[in-house]
Amino acid sequence: MPITHLLGGSSDSQLTFPELVHETTEKIVQIRNRMAAARDRQKCYTDKRRKPLEFQVGDKVLLKVSPWKGVIRFGKRGKLNPRYIGPFEILKRIGPVAYQLNLPAELDGVHNVFHVSNLKKCLSDETLVVPLDEIQVDEQLWFVEEPVEIMDREVKQLKQSKIPIVNVRWNSKRGHEFTWEREDQMMRKYPISSNRQGRTPTTTNKFRDKIHFNKG
Repeated sequence: MPITHLLGGSSDSQLTFPELVHETTEKIVQIRNRMAAARDRQKCYTDKRRKPLEFQVGDKVLLKVSPWKGVIRFGKRGKLNPRYIGPFEILKRIGPVAYQLNLPAELDGVHNVFHVSNLKKCLSDETLVVPLDEIQVDEQLWFVEEPVEIMDREVKQLKQSKIPIVNVRWNSKRGHEFTWEREDQMMRKYPISSNRQGRTPTTTNKFRDKIHFNKG
């Protein structure tokens, strides 16, 4: 008995049951093929975007450093901008995603092989580069900066307690940087004194803000 074909073609065309099954199967195969092709295109696009940077021997690159402070931070939104030192020359490619750099004498205690994610192509207009002669880097890969003063105080209301916090101005090589820190931890880690007129407290000694390399 003929069956009205509802999957395509003219409304008055009629197919037998075996013909309907065959045509339906063909349409399902076509749909699956189109979906597979779309997935392949998306995968190809994603792979291209995820492809790691590649450098050549002799290229000049910058080395990324990331901020770390030994205090608990409140109210900090987003990530701090990465900072870079360099440029350094690439001596050798180590595997598919690592490179050996020609580090200066100031970094002679640092392992000189880094993952590509810690490297950045050196451009002439870099604004986040920290000159190596303006910082201190030890064998443990710590980059030292100094906070300057406390700008403000607040009390952070938690579920069962209140935590005094302070807004600290750090003397970053990229300019002033402000973060909220726990007051008790700041007082314990860095001695601070207030002047008698009740104005903004200032530091009595050098604050130390340590920055460490992302090791490869």
